[in-house]
Amino acid sequence: MNTKNTWVWFAVAAVLFAGVYGFDRYLRPPPVSIQNILPGLQPSTVTSIEIIPAGALEIRADRTNGSWLLAKPVAYPAQPAAIETLLAALQKLAPATKISAAELRAHKNAGTEFGFDNPQWRIAVGDGDQRRQFSVGNKTAPGDQVFLSVDGVDSVFVADAGWLKLLPRSAGDWRSTALVDAGENNFDSIILTNGAKIIELHQDATNHLWRMTRPLQARADGDRITGALQQLRAARVTQFVTDDAKADLTSFGLQPADLDLWLGHGTNFTAAIHTGKSPTNDPAQIYAKREGWNAIVTTASEPFSPWHGTVNDWRDPHLLERSAPVAEIEVHGENDFTLQRQGTNGWQIAGEKFPADADSVQQFIDELRNMRVAGFVKDAVTAPDLEAYGLAPKPTRSIILRSAVGDSNAVIAQLAFAVQTNGIFVHRADEDFIYSITNEDFNRLGAAGWEFRDRQIWNFNAKDVAQITLHQDGKTRTMIHDGINQWSLAPGSQGIIMGKYIEQSAAELGNLAALGWVVRNLAEPEKLGFGTNNLQITVELKSGGKLSMDFGAKISNHALASVMLDGERWAFVFPSAPYLFVATYLAIPANVP
Repeated sequence: MNTKNTWVWFAVAAVLFAGVYGFDRYLRPPPVSIQNILPGLQPSTVTSIEIIPAGALEIRADRTNGSWLLAKPVAYPAQPAAIETLLAALQKLAPATKISAAELRAHKNAGTEFGFDNPQWRIAVGDGDQRRQFSVGNKTAPGDQVFLSVDGVDSVFVADAGWLKLLPRSAGDWRSTALVDAGENNFDSIILTNGAKIIELHQDATNHLWRMTRPLQARADGDRITGALQQLRAARVTQFVTDDAKADLTSFGLQPADLDLWLGHGTNFTAAIHTGKSPTNDPAQIYAKREGWNAIVTTASEPFSPWHGTVNDWRDPHLLERSAPVAEIEVHGENDFTLQRQGTNGWQIAGEKFPADADSVQQFIDELRNMRVAGFVKDAVTAPDLEAYGLAPKPTRSIILRSAVGDSNAVIAQLAFAVQTNGIFVHRADEDFIYSITNEDFNRLGAAGWEFRDRQIWNFNAKDVAQITLHQDGKTRTMIHDGINQWSLAPGSQGIIMGKYIEQSAAELGNLAALGWVVRNLAEPEKLGFGTNNLQITVELKSGGKLSMDFGAKISNHALASVMLDGERWAFVFPSAPYLFVATYLAIPANVP
Protein backbone atom coordinates (compact mmCIF):
# COMPACT_ATOMS: atom_id res chain seq x y z
CA MET A 1 0.00 0.00 0.00
CA ASN A 2 1.24 3.54 -0.80
CA THR A 3 1.34 5.37 2.53
CA LYS A 4 1.42 8.77 0.88
CA ASN A 5 -1.87 8.14 -1.03
CA THR A 6 -3.55 6.86 2.11
CA TRP A 7 -2.90 10.12 3.96
CA VAL A 8 -4.24 12.06 0.98
CA TRP A 9 -7.54 10.18 1.14
CA PHE A 10 -7.77 10.75 4.88
CA ALA A 11 -7.30 14.44 4.34
CA VAL A 12 -10.01 14.55 1.65
CA ALA A 13 -12.47 12.70 3.94
CA ALA A 14 -11.77 15.11 6.78
CA VAL A 15 -12.43 18.11 4.55
CA LEU A 16 -15.70 16.59 3.30
CA PHE A 17 -16.87 15.81 6.86
CA ALA A 18 -16.09 19.35 7.99
CA GLY A 19 -17.99 20.72 5.02
CA VAL A 20 -21.08 18.59 5.69
CA TYR A 21 -21.01 19.41 9.39
CA GLY A 22 -20.62 23.13 8.74
CA PHE A 23 -23.45 23.18 6.18
CA ASP A 24 -25.76 21.28 8.48
CA ARG A 25 -24.84 23.39 11.51
CA TYR A 26 -24.57 26.87 10.03
CA LEU A 27 -25.79 27.03 6.43
CA ARG A 28 -28.91 24.74 6.27
CA PRO A 29 -32.05 26.90 6.18
CA PRO A 30 -34.40 26.43 9.16
CA PRO A 31 -37.33 24.06 8.61
CA VAL A 32 -40.52 25.72 7.43
CA SER A 33 -43.22 25.48 10.17
CA ILE A 34 -46.61 24.38 8.95
CA GLN A 35 -49.19 27.00 9.89
CA ASN A 36 -52.71 26.15 10.91
CA ILE A 37 -55.24 26.35 8.13
CA LEU A 38 -56.97 29.34 9.80
CA PRO A 39 -54.01 31.17 11.35
CA GLY A 40 -54.78 33.63 14.13
CA LEU A 41 -58.27 32.30 14.81
CA GLN A 42 -59.27 32.98 18.43
CA PRO A 43 -62.58 31.34 19.43
CA SER A 44 -63.15 33.83 22.26
CA THR A 45 -63.30 36.76 19.79
CA VAL A 46 -65.44 35.10 17.12
CA THR A 47 -68.75 36.94 16.70
CA SER A 48 -70.44 34.80 14.04
CA ILE A 49 -70.22 31.50 12.26
CA GLU A 50 -72.05 30.39 9.11
CA ILE A 51 -72.41 26.81 7.94
CA ILE A 52 -73.94 25.93 4.55
CA PRO A 53 -74.35 22.16 4.21
CA ALA A 54 -74.69 20.82 0.65
CA GLY A 55 -78.34 20.82 -0.36
CA ALA A 56 -79.53 22.33 2.93
CA LEU A 57 -80.37 25.76 4.36
CA GLU A 58 -77.71 28.07 5.70
CA ILE A 59 -77.10 27.85 9.45
CA ARG A 60 -75.86 31.04 11.11
CA ALA A 61 -75.16 31.76 14.76
CA ASP A 62 -74.18 35.14 16.23
CA ARG A 63 -72.62 35.89 19.58
CA THR A 64 -74.58 38.66 21.32
CA ASN A 65 -73.83 39.84 24.87
CA GLY A 66 -71.87 36.68 25.51
CA SER A 67 -74.65 34.34 24.31
CA TRP A 68 -74.91 32.43 21.06
CA LEU A 69 -78.14 32.87 19.09
CA LEU A 70 -79.22 31.23 15.88
CA ALA A 71 -80.09 33.77 13.18
CA LYS A 72 -80.70 31.41 10.22
CA PRO A 73 -82.71 29.47 9.20
CA VAL A 74 -84.64 30.23 12.40
CA ALA A 75 -84.11 32.69 15.21
CA TYR A 76 -83.62 30.80 18.47
CA PRO A 77 -81.05 30.36 21.28
CA ALA A 78 -78.17 28.12 20.24
CA GLN A 79 -76.16 25.48 22.06
CA PRO A 80 -72.98 27.35 23.07
CA ALA A 81 -71.04 24.18 23.85
CA ALA A 82 -71.52 22.79 20.32
CA ILE A 83 -70.34 26.04 18.72
CA GLU A 84 -67.40 26.55 21.07
CA THR A 85 -66.25 22.96 20.51
CA LEU A 86 -66.29 23.47 16.74
CA LEU A 87 -64.38 26.76 16.99
CA ALA A 88 -61.75 25.12 19.19
CA ALA A 89 -61.31 22.39 16.56
CA LEU A 90 -61.03 24.98 13.76
CA GLN A 91 -58.40 26.87 15.74
CA LYS A 92 -56.23 23.74 15.92
CA LEU A 93 -56.95 22.56 12.35
CA ALA A 94 -53.58 21.91 10.71
CA PRO A 95 -52.78 20.46 7.26
CA ALA A 96 -51.32 16.98 6.94
CA THR A 97 -50.08 18.11 3.54
CA LYS A 98 -50.60 20.91 1.05
CA ILE A 99 -51.24 20.83 -2.69
CA SER A 100 -49.60 23.85 -4.29
CA ALA A 101 -51.11 26.05 -6.99
CA ALA A 102 -48.72 24.55 -9.56
CA GLU A 103 -49.84 21.05 -8.65
CA LEU A 104 -53.46 22.13 -8.90
CA ARG A 105 -52.92 23.43 -12.42
CA ALA A 106 -51.74 19.97 -13.37
CA HIS A 107 -55.23 18.68 -12.59
CA LYS A 108 -57.61 19.64 -15.39
CA ASN A 109 -60.73 19.01 -13.27
CA ALA A 110 -59.36 19.96 -9.87
CA GLY A 111 -62.69 21.47 -8.68
CA THR A 112 -64.54 18.23 -9.37
CA GLU A 113 -61.70 15.94 -8.33
CA PHE A 114 -61.25 17.58 -4.93
CA GLY A 115 -64.96 18.26 -4.39
CA PHE A 116 -64.95 22.07 -4.51
CA ASP A 117 -67.44 22.45 -7.39
CA ASN A 118 -70.12 21.21 -4.99
CA PRO A 119 -68.55 21.27 -1.51
CA GLN A 120 -69.95 19.31 1.39
CA TRP A 121 -69.94 22.49 3.47
CA ARG A 122 -69.16 26.17 3.08
CA ILE A 123 -67.99 27.71 6.34
CA ALA A 124 -67.47 31.37 7.26
CA VAL A 125 -66.13 32.59 10.59
CA GLY A 126 -66.54 36.24 11.50
CA ASP A 127 -64.23 38.01 13.94
CA GLY A 128 -65.01 41.70 14.02
CA ASP A 129 -64.07 43.08 10.59
CA GLN A 130 -62.19 39.91 9.63
CA ARG A 131 -64.00 37.09 7.86
CA ARG A 132 -62.47 33.69 7.14
CA GLN A 133 -64.21 31.46 4.59
CA PHE A 134 -63.36 28.00 3.35
CA SER A 135 -64.90 25.01 1.60
CA VAL A 136 -64.92 21.39 2.67
CA GLY A 137 -64.45 19.12 -0.34
CA ASN A 138 -64.25 15.38 -0.82
CA LYS A 139 -62.64 12.96 1.56
CA THR A 140 -59.43 11.25 0.46
CA ALA A 141 -59.58 7.64 -0.73
CA PRO A 142 -59.03 6.09 2.74
CA GLY A 143 -61.73 8.41 4.11
CA ASP A 144 -59.79 9.65 7.15
CA GLN A 145 -58.73 12.96 5.56
CA VAL A 146 -60.54 15.71 3.68
CA PHE A 147 -59.65 18.40 1.11
CA LEU A 148 -60.05 22.02 2.27
CA SER A 149 -59.93 25.20 0.20
CA VAL A 150 -59.54 28.54 1.98
CA ASP A 151 -60.75 31.65 0.18
CA GLY A 152 -57.81 33.83 -0.83
CA VAL A 153 -55.29 30.96 -0.59
CA ASP A 154 -54.19 29.40 -3.91
CA SER A 155 -53.32 26.05 -2.34
CA VAL A 156 -55.51 23.15 -1.22
CA PHE A 157 -55.00 21.55 2.18
CA VAL A 158 -55.42 17.96 3.19
CA ALA A 159 -56.45 17.65 6.86
CA ASP A 160 -57.77 15.10 9.31
CA ALA A 161 -61.50 14.50 8.80
CA GLY A 162 -62.39 13.81 12.44
CA TRP A 163 -63.63 17.35 13.15
CA LEU A 164 -66.34 17.01 10.47
CA LYS A 165 -68.57 15.26 13.03
CA LEU A 166 -68.84 18.62 14.83
CA LEU A 167 -70.54 20.27 11.84
CA PRO A 168 -74.34 20.65 11.92
CA ARG A 169 -76.47 19.25 9.12
CA SER A 170 -79.49 21.31 10.13
CA ALA A 171 -80.36 24.10 12.52
CA GLY A 172 -81.81 21.51 14.87
CA ASP A 173 -78.31 20.25 15.61
CA TRP A 174 -77.43 23.62 17.11
CA ARG A 175 -80.73 24.63 18.68
CA SER A 176 -80.63 24.86 22.44
CA THR A 177 -82.88 22.30 24.10
CA ALA A 178 -82.71 24.13 27.43
CA LEU A 179 -85.74 26.13 28.50
CA VAL A 180 -83.52 28.39 30.60
CA ASP A 181 -80.15 29.45 29.20
CA ALA A 182 -77.12 28.19 31.13
CA GLY A 183 -75.97 31.76 31.77
CA GLU A 184 -79.29 32.73 33.33
CA ASN A 185 -78.95 30.95 36.63
CA ASN A 186 -78.80 33.55 39.37
CA PHE A 187 -82.47 34.44 39.49
CA ASP A 188 -83.61 36.44 42.49
CA SER A 189 -86.99 37.59 41.18
CA ILE A 190 -89.89 35.39 40.09
CA ILE A 191 -93.41 36.14 38.97
CA LEU A 192 -95.70 33.22 38.23
CA THR A 193 -99.32 32.98 37.18
CA ASN A 194 -100.96 29.57 37.40
CA GLY A 195 -104.60 30.49 37.29
CA ALA A 196 -106.23 33.57 38.70
CA LYS A 197 -103.48 34.19 41.26
CA ILE A 198 -100.27 36.10 40.54
CA ILE A 199 -97.44 35.16 42.90
CA GLU A 200 -94.33 37.31 43.15
CA LEU A 201 -91.18 36.15 44.93
CA HIS A 202 -87.91 37.97 45.64
CA GLN A 203 -84.64 36.93 47.26
CA ASP A 204 -82.92 39.31 49.68
CA ALA A 205 -79.43 40.16 48.42
CA THR A 206 -78.00 40.28 51.97
CA ASN A 207 -79.34 37.25 53.81
CA HIS A 208 -80.43 35.33 50.66
CA LEU A 209 -83.84 34.58 52.17
CA TRP A 210 -86.85 34.52 49.87
CA ARG A 211 -89.99 36.60 50.47
CA MET A 212 -93.37 36.68 48.84
CA THR A 213 -94.44 40.22 47.88
CA ARG A 214 -97.65 39.39 46.04
CA PRO A 215 -100.50 38.66 46.77
CA LEU A 216 -99.31 39.22 50.36
CA GLN A 217 -96.10 40.08 52.17
CA ALA A 218 -94.80 36.87 53.74
CA ARG A 219 -91.73 34.71 54.22
CA ALA A 220 -91.34 32.35 51.26
CA ASP A 221 -90.29 28.72 51.12
CA GLY A 222 -86.67 28.97 49.98
CA ASP A 223 -86.22 25.20 49.76
CA ARG A 224 -89.22 24.84 47.46
CA ILE A 225 -88.05 27.71 45.26
CA THR A 226 -84.50 26.37 45.03
CA GLY A 227 -85.75 22.89 44.15
CA ALA A 228 -88.20 24.21 41.56
CA LEU A 229 -85.47 26.31 39.91
CA GLN A 230 -83.13 23.31 39.80
CA GLN A 231 -85.79 21.24 38.05
CA LEU A 232 -86.46 24.09 35.64
CA ARG A 233 -82.78 24.42 34.72
CA ALA A 234 -82.69 20.70 33.96
CA ALA A 235 -85.85 20.81 31.78
CA ARG A 236 -85.22 20.11 28.09
CA VAL A 237 -87.12 20.41 24.83
CA THR A 238 -88.23 16.99 23.62
CA GLN A 239 -89.53 18.21 20.25
CA PHE A 240 -89.62 21.45 18.26
CA VAL A 241 -93.23 21.49 17.06
CA THR A 242 -93.44 24.66 14.94
CA ASP A 243 -91.66 27.95 14.34
CA ASP A 244 -94.64 29.58 12.69
CA ALA A 245 -95.13 33.05 14.15
CA LYS A 246 -98.82 32.83 13.22
CA ALA A 247 -99.43 29.48 14.92
CA ASP A 248 -102.71 29.23 16.84
CA LEU A 249 -101.51 29.45 20.46
CA THR A 250 -104.98 28.61 21.75
CA SER A 251 -104.82 25.14 20.25
CA PHE A 252 -101.69 24.45 22.30
CA GLY A 253 -103.19 25.81 25.54
CA LEU A 254 -100.77 28.74 25.41
CA GLN A 255 -103.29 31.58 25.08
CA PRO A 256 -104.04 31.91 27.88
CA ALA A 257 -101.25 29.72 29.23
CA ASP A 258 -101.70 27.28 32.10
CA LEU A 259 -98.53 28.73 33.59
CA ASP A 260 -96.65 31.97 32.97
CA LEU A 261 -93.24 32.04 34.61
CA TRP A 262 -91.05 35.18 34.57
CA LEU A 263 -87.49 34.99 35.94
CA GLY A 264 -84.97 37.73 36.45
CA HIS A 265 -82.70 39.85 38.61
CA GLY A 266 -84.30 42.63 40.60
CA THR A 267 -86.82 44.32 38.35
CA ASN A 268 -85.10 43.14 35.15
CA PHE A 269 -86.76 39.94 33.93
CA THR A 270 -84.40 38.08 31.60
CA ALA A 271 -86.34 34.89 30.87
CA ALA A 272 -89.94 33.77 30.68
CA ILE A 273 -91.60 30.46 29.92
CA HIS A 274 -95.23 29.74 29.14
CA THR A 275 -96.67 26.24 29.34
CA GLY A 276 -99.93 24.89 27.98
CA LYS A 277 -101.82 21.64 27.69
CA SER A 278 -100.54 18.14 26.98
CA PRO A 279 -100.51 16.56 23.52
CA THR A 280 -103.47 14.22 23.17
CA ASN A 281 -101.26 11.13 22.90
CA ASP A 282 -98.78 11.94 25.69
CA PRO A 283 -100.01 13.28 29.06
CA ALA A 284 -96.46 13.30 30.46
CA GLN A 285 -95.54 16.09 27.99
CA ILE A 286 -96.78 19.66 27.71
CA TYR A 287 -96.52 22.38 25.11
CA ALA A 288 -94.24 25.28 26.02
CA LYS A 289 -92.97 28.51 24.55
CA ARG A 290 -90.08 30.74 25.56
CA GLU A 291 -90.90 34.43 25.69
CA GLY A 292 -89.49 36.33 22.71
CA TRP A 293 -89.24 33.29 20.40
CA ASN A 294 -91.76 31.86 17.98
CA ALA A 295 -90.92 28.21 18.57
CA ILE A 296 -93.54 26.03 20.20
CA VAL A 297 -92.02 22.94 21.77
CA THR A 298 -92.92 19.97 23.90
CA THR A 299 -91.22 19.22 27.20
CA ALA A 300 -91.75 16.95 30.19
CA SER A 301 -94.48 18.22 32.51
CA GLU A 302 -92.80 17.05 35.73
CA PRO A 303 -90.26 19.92 36.08
CA PHE A 304 -93.17 22.38 36.00
CA SER A 305 -95.39 20.64 38.55
CA PRO A 306 -93.93 22.54 41.57
CA TRP A 307 -94.84 25.86 39.94
CA HIS A 308 -98.54 25.01 40.01
CA GLY A 309 -98.76 25.28 43.79
CA THR A 310 -101.19 27.56 45.62
CA VAL A 311 -100.16 30.76 47.38
CA ASN A 312 -99.71 28.96 50.69
CA ASP A 313 -97.57 26.30 49.02
CA TRP A 314 -94.98 29.01 48.37
CA ARG A 315 -94.97 30.33 51.94
CA ASP A 316 -92.25 29.31 54.37
CA PRO A 317 -93.63 26.26 56.23
CA HIS A 318 -91.43 26.98 59.27
CA LEU A 319 -92.16 29.32 62.14
CA LEU A 320 -88.58 30.59 62.08
CA GLU A 321 -86.05 31.21 59.35
CA ARG A 322 -82.40 30.41 59.96
CA SER A 323 -80.88 33.77 60.80
CA ALA A 324 -78.51 35.19 63.41
CA PRO A 325 -77.13 32.84 66.12
CA VAL A 326 -79.30 32.84 69.24
CA ALA A 327 -77.68 34.25 72.41
CA GLU A 328 -80.72 34.55 74.70
CA ILE A 329 -84.04 32.74 75.06
CA GLU A 330 -86.72 34.33 77.23
CA VAL A 331 -89.78 32.19 78.01
CA HIS A 332 -93.01 33.26 79.74
CA GLY A 333 -95.90 30.99 80.59
CA GLU A 334 -96.47 28.25 83.13
CA ASN A 335 -92.87 28.80 84.21
CA ASP A 336 -90.86 31.89 83.39
CA PHE A 337 -87.18 31.39 82.67
CA THR A 338 -84.33 32.81 80.62
CA LEU A 339 -81.44 30.95 78.99
CA GLN A 340 -78.32 33.00 78.27
CA ARG A 341 -75.23 32.10 76.30
CA GLN A 342 -71.99 32.11 78.28
CA GLY A 343 -68.81 32.31 76.22
CA THR A 344 -68.68 30.35 73.00
CA ASN A 345 -70.56 27.16 73.80
CA GLY A 346 -71.79 27.51 77.38
CA TRP A 347 -75.30 28.38 78.58
CA GLN A 348 -76.65 29.56 81.92
CA ILE A 349 -80.17 29.49 83.36
CA ALA A 350 -80.68 33.02 84.68
CA GLY A 351 -81.14 33.05 88.47
CA GLU A 352 -79.99 29.44 88.95
CA LYS A 353 -76.77 28.18 90.54
CA PHE A 354 -76.31 25.39 88.05
CA PRO A 355 -75.31 25.74 84.37
CA ALA A 356 -77.55 24.75 81.49
CA ASP A 357 -76.92 21.76 79.25
CA ALA A 358 -75.68 23.19 75.93
CA ASP A 359 -77.03 20.25 73.93
CA SER A 360 -80.49 20.65 75.47
CA VAL A 361 -80.55 24.36 74.66
CA GLN A 362 -79.44 23.74 71.10
CA GLN A 363 -82.10 21.06 70.75
CA PHE A 364 -84.70 23.61 71.92
CA ILE A 365 -83.50 26.11 69.29
CA ASP A 366 -83.51 23.41 66.61
CA GLU A 367 -87.03 22.35 67.58
CA LEU A 368 -88.20 25.92 67.07
CA ARG A 369 -86.39 26.32 63.77
CA ASN A 370 -87.60 22.99 62.44
CA MET A 371 -91.15 23.41 63.68
CA ARG A 372 -93.47 23.26 60.71
CA VAL A 373 -96.68 25.16 60.21
CA ALA A 374 -99.61 22.74 60.31
CA GLY A 375 -101.98 25.33 58.88
CA PHE A 376 -102.17 28.96 57.78
CA VAL A 377 -105.16 29.88 59.90
CA LYS A 378 -105.69 33.58 59.26
CA ASP A 379 -104.01 36.42 57.39
CA ALA A 380 -104.17 40.16 58.14
CA VAL A 381 -105.15 39.60 61.77
CA THR A 382 -106.39 42.32 64.11
CA ALA A 383 -106.23 42.65 67.89
CA PRO A 384 -109.68 41.06 68.31
CA ASP A 385 -108.47 38.10 66.19
CA LEU A 386 -105.53 37.54 68.55
CA GLU A 387 -107.88 37.55 71.54
CA ALA A 388 -110.29 35.17 69.83
CA TYR A 389 -107.50 32.63 69.29
CA GLY A 390 -106.13 33.01 72.84
CA LEU A 391 -102.97 34.76 71.67
CA ALA A 392 -103.67 37.95 73.62
CA PRO A 393 -103.56 39.45 76.15
CA LYS A 394 -101.74 36.54 77.83
CA PRO A 395 -100.90 33.57 75.63
CA THR A 396 -100.22 30.10 77.03
CA ARG A 397 -96.54 30.62 76.36
CA SER A 398 -94.37 33.23 74.71
CA ILE A 399 -90.79 32.80 73.52
CA ILE A 400 -88.39 35.62 72.60
CA LEU A 401 -85.12 34.85 70.82
CA ARG A 402 -82.36 37.47 70.88
CA SER A 403 -79.00 37.63 69.15
CA ALA A 404 -77.38 39.44 72.11
CA VAL A 405 -77.83 38.86 75.83
CA GLY A 406 -79.93 41.54 77.53
CA ASP A 407 -80.37 43.62 74.37
CA SER A 408 -84.04 44.38 73.82
CA ASN A 409 -83.25 45.66 70.33
CA ALA A 410 -81.63 42.37 69.25
CA VAL A 411 -84.86 40.40 68.87
CA ILE A 412 -84.66 37.65 66.27
CA ALA A 413 -88.24 36.50 66.72
CA GLN A 414 -91.03 36.70 69.27
CA LEU A 415 -93.57 33.89 69.28
CA ALA A 416 -96.87 33.58 71.14
CA PHE A 417 -98.47 30.14 71.61
CA ALA A 418 -102.08 29.50 72.60
CA VAL A 419 -103.30 26.03 73.56
CA GLN A 420 -107.01 25.85 72.70
CA THR A 421 -109.53 23.03 72.48
CA ASN A 422 -109.57 23.37 68.70
CA GLY A 423 -105.80 23.48 68.20
CA ILE A 424 -102.52 25.14 69.09
CA PHE A 425 -102.14 28.56 67.51
CA VAL A 426 -99.02 30.66 67.01
CA HIS A 427 -98.40 34.30 66.19
CA ARG A 428 -95.13 36.04 65.37
CA ALA A 429 -94.96 39.59 66.66
CA ASP A 430 -93.47 40.81 63.37
CA GLU A 431 -96.17 39.25 61.18
CA ASP A 432 -99.91 39.64 60.62
CA PHE A 433 -100.62 35.91 60.45
CA ILE A 434 -101.94 33.21 62.75
CA TYR A 435 -100.52 29.73 62.26
CA SER A 436 -101.37 26.37 63.80
CA ILE A 437 -98.94 23.66 64.89
CA THR A 438 -99.35 20.08 66.13
CA ASN A 439 -99.58 19.05 69.78
CA GLU A 440 -96.50 16.86 69.31
CA ASP A 441 -94.39 19.81 68.18
CA PHE A 442 -95.56 22.02 71.03
CA ASN A 443 -94.97 19.35 73.67
CA ARG A 444 -91.36 18.92 72.55
CA LEU A 445 -90.57 22.46 73.72
CA GLY A 446 -89.15 22.72 77.23
CA ALA A 447 -91.68 24.38 79.55
CA ALA A 448 -89.48 25.03 82.61
CA GLY A 449 -85.96 26.30 83.09
CA TRP A 450 -84.89 23.37 85.27
CA GLU A 451 -85.43 21.02 82.31
CA PHE A 452 -82.30 22.59 80.76
CA ARG A 453 -80.05 21.87 83.74
CA ASP A 454 -76.67 20.37 82.90
CA ARG A 455 -77.26 16.61 82.70
CA GLN A 456 -74.05 15.46 84.37
CA ILE A 457 -75.01 13.53 87.55
CA TRP A 458 -71.71 12.28 88.95
CA ASN A 459 -68.12 12.75 87.95
CA PHE A 460 -65.54 10.49 89.56
CA ASN A 461 -62.99 7.87 88.55
CA ALA A 462 -63.58 4.19 89.35
CA LYS A 463 -60.15 3.94 91.00
CA ASP A 464 -61.27 6.56 93.56
CA VAL A 465 -64.17 4.40 94.80
CA ALA A 466 -63.71 2.83 98.24
CA GLN A 467 -66.89 0.77 98.33
CA ILE A 468 -70.39 0.44 96.91
CA THR A 469 -73.38 -0.40 99.10
CA LEU A 470 -76.63 -1.75 97.65
CA HIS A 471 -80.07 -1.76 99.36
CA GLN A 472 -82.94 -3.66 97.79
CA ASP A 473 -85.99 -5.53 99.09
CA GLY A 474 -84.79 -5.13 102.70
CA LYS A 475 -81.37 -6.66 101.94
CA THR A 476 -77.96 -4.99 101.96
CA ARG A 477 -74.76 -5.84 100.13
CA THR A 478 -71.48 -3.95 100.43
CA MET A 479 -68.63 -4.46 97.96
CA ILE A 480 -65.17 -3.27 98.92
CA HIS A 481 -62.75 -2.02 96.25
CA ASP A 482 -59.44 -3.82 96.79
CA GLY A 483 -57.72 -2.64 93.62
CA ILE A 484 -58.29 -2.33 89.89
CA ASN A 485 -60.82 -5.02 88.90
CA GLN A 486 -60.57 -6.46 92.42
CA TRP A 487 -63.67 -6.36 94.65
CA SER A 488 -64.70 -8.32 97.72
CA LEU A 489 -67.80 -8.62 99.86
CA ALA A 490 -67.78 -6.86 103.21
CA PRO A 491 -68.45 -8.95 106.34
CA GLY A 492 -72.15 -9.82 106.51
CA SER A 493 -72.68 -9.48 102.74
CA GLN A 494 -73.38 -12.54 100.62
CA GLY A 495 -73.41 -13.33 96.93
CA ILE A 496 -71.09 -13.70 93.99
CA ILE A 497 -69.31 -10.72 92.47
CA MET A 498 -67.18 -10.41 89.34
CA GLY A 499 -64.54 -7.81 89.87
CA LYS A 500 -64.00 -6.52 86.34
CA TYR A 501 -67.75 -6.02 85.77
CA ILE A 502 -68.19 -4.22 89.11
CA GLU A 503 -65.25 -2.03 88.04
CA GLN A 504 -66.98 -1.26 84.75
CA SER A 505 -70.25 -0.54 86.57
CA ALA A 506 -68.42 1.89 88.85
CA ALA A 507 -66.91 3.57 85.80
CA GLU A 508 -70.38 3.93 84.23
CA LEU A 509 -71.71 5.55 87.41
CA GLY A 510 -68.69 7.85 87.62
CA ASN A 511 -69.47 9.36 84.21
CA LEU A 512 -73.24 9.26 84.55
CA ALA A 513 -75.36 11.84 82.69
CA ALA A 514 -79.16 12.00 82.72
CA LEU A 515 -81.01 11.23 79.53
CA GLY A 516 -83.50 13.90 80.59
CA TRP A 517 -84.84 15.57 83.71
CA VAL A 518 -88.30 14.51 84.88
CA VAL A 519 -89.07 16.36 88.14
CA ARG A 520 -87.29 18.94 90.21
CA ASN A 521 -87.68 18.68 94.02
CA LEU A 522 -89.54 15.35 93.82
CA ALA A 523 -92.43 15.53 96.30
CA GLU A 524 -94.50 12.46 95.42
CA PRO A 525 -91.97 9.76 94.56
CA GLU A 526 -94.48 6.90 94.67
CA LYS A 527 -96.20 8.29 91.54
CA LEU A 528 -93.00 7.60 89.61
CA GLY A 529 -92.51 4.12 91.03
CA PHE A 530 -90.06 5.00 93.80
CA GLY A 531 -90.39 2.88 96.95
CA THR A 532 -88.44 1.59 99.94
CA ASN A 533 -87.93 -1.85 98.35
CA ASN A 534 -86.41 -0.49 95.14
CA LEU A 535 -82.69 -0.59 94.44
CA GLN A 536 -80.64 2.10 96.15
CA ILE A 537 -76.93 2.58 95.41
CA THR A 538 -74.48 4.40 97.66
CA VAL A 539 -70.97 5.06 96.38
CA GLU A 540 -68.33 5.91 98.99
CA LEU A 541 -65.19 7.60 97.69
CA LYS A 542 -61.73 7.28 99.14
CA SER A 543 -61.87 11.01 99.80
CA GLY A 544 -64.74 10.40 102.23
CA GLY A 545 -67.57 11.63 100.00
CA LYS A 546 -70.84 9.70 99.71
CA LEU A 547 -73.13 9.65 96.67
CA SER A 548 -76.56 8.01 96.72
CA MET A 549 -79.15 7.20 94.08
CA ASP A 550 -82.41 5.26 94.12
CA PHE A 551 -84.42 3.79 91.27
CA GLY A 552 -88.09 4.05 90.34
CA ALA A 553 -90.20 2.71 87.50
CA LYS A 554 -88.70 1.02 84.47
CA ILE A 555 -89.34 2.60 81.06
CA SER A 556 -88.50 0.25 78.22
CA ASN A 557 -84.68 -0.14 78.37
CA HIS A 558 -84.39 2.80 80.71
CA ALA A 559 -85.42 3.46 84.28
CA LEU A 560 -86.32 6.46 86.40
CA ALA A 561 -83.83 7.36 89.09
CA SER A 562 -83.47 10.14 91.63
CA VAL A 563 -80.53 11.86 93.24
CA MET A 564 -79.96 14.75 95.67
CA LEU A 565 -78.45 17.81 93.95
CA ASP A 566 -78.05 21.20 95.65
CA GLY A 567 -80.37 20.13 98.46
CA GLU A 568 -83.19 19.05 96.13
CA ARG A 569 -84.29 15.62 94.97
CA TRP A 570 -84.18 15.42 91.18
CA ALA A 571 -85.81 12.63 89.20
CA PHE A 572 -84.32 11.82 85.81
CA VAL A 573 -84.26 9.20 83.06
CA PHE A 574 -81.37 6.80 83.66
CA PRO A 575 -79.79 5.97 80.25
CA SER A 576 -80.04 2.40 78.94
CA ALA A 577 -76.34 1.50 78.54
CA PRO A 578 -75.27 2.11 82.16
CA TYR A 579 -78.61 0.76 83.40
CA LEU A 580 -77.78 -2.59 81.82
CA PHE A 581 -74.66 -2.76 84.05
CA VAL A 582 -76.65 -1.71 87.11
CA ALA A 583 -79.42 -4.25 86.53
CA THR A 584 -76.95 -7.07 85.77
CA TYR A 585 -74.13 -6.54 88.27
CA LEU A 586 -75.36 -4.22 91.02
CA ALA A 587 -78.95 -5.34 91.65
CA ILE A 588 -79.33 -7.93 94.48
CA PRO A 589 -80.86 -11.14 93.11
CA ALA A 590 -84.07 -12.26 94.76
CA ASN A 591 -82.59 -15.64 95.79
CA VAL A 592 -79.69 -14.08 97.75
CA PRO A 593 -80.24 -13.90 101.54
